[in-house]
Amino acid sequence: MRLLAISGSLRSASTNTALLRALAEAAPQTVTLYENMADFPLFSPDFEADTPAPVLAFAAAIASVDGLIIACPEYIHALPGAFKNALDWLVSRPELIHKPIALLHASHRGEDVLADLRRVLATVSDRFAPDIFARFPLGKLTPPEVAAHMAQPTNRAALLAFLARFTDFIAEADRPG
Repeated sequence: MRLLAISGSLRSASTNTALLRALAEAAPQTVTLYENMADFPLFSPDFEADTPAPVLAFAAAIASVDGLIIACPEYIHALPGAFKNALDWLVSRPELIHKPIALLHASHRGEDVLADLRRVLATVSDRFAPDIFARFPLGKLTPPEVAAHMAQPTNRAALLAFLARFTDFIAEADRPG
C-alpha cells in the first residue's frame, strides 16, 4: 500500500512536516512525503483549462497512491492559505473524490483547523476517515527534536498503530462485496 503524506505548512521548521517525516521514516515502504506546494500559483477557475505544471504534478502524486495523510497547522484559527490554495486547485478534479484521507496533528491545540479540515475533506472525498486520527503535542520542538521524540518506542508505536488503522480502513473499503 502506498500513502502520500501532505503537510499544510510551507515552513522549513514545521512540526507538522517533521511529524510526517517521522511517519515516513517509520514506514518508508508505505509513506512518501510531499513537499512542493510552494510553487503553486494562486487558484482561479479561469486557469483550470491550462493547469500549471506544479499542480498537475501534485494531482498525479495523489492519483498514484492509495491514500493521503494530512498534518496541518492552524493559522489565525483556520487553514493556512497555501494549503487551502492547493485544495482549491483540486476541487474540480477527480483525484480526491474517492481518496481515503486521515489526519495527524502536531499540537495539543488547533481545534479550529481540525474542524475546518474535517469539513473540507469530507466535502472533497467520500472516503475521508475522521475517526482515524492521532495527535502528538510537539509544541515548539525543532525538526530534529521532533524526530528524536517520535523515535521513542511509545511514540513510534503510536504512529505505527495510526498507520495500521488507516491501512486497514483502506483495505477493508477496497474489498469486493
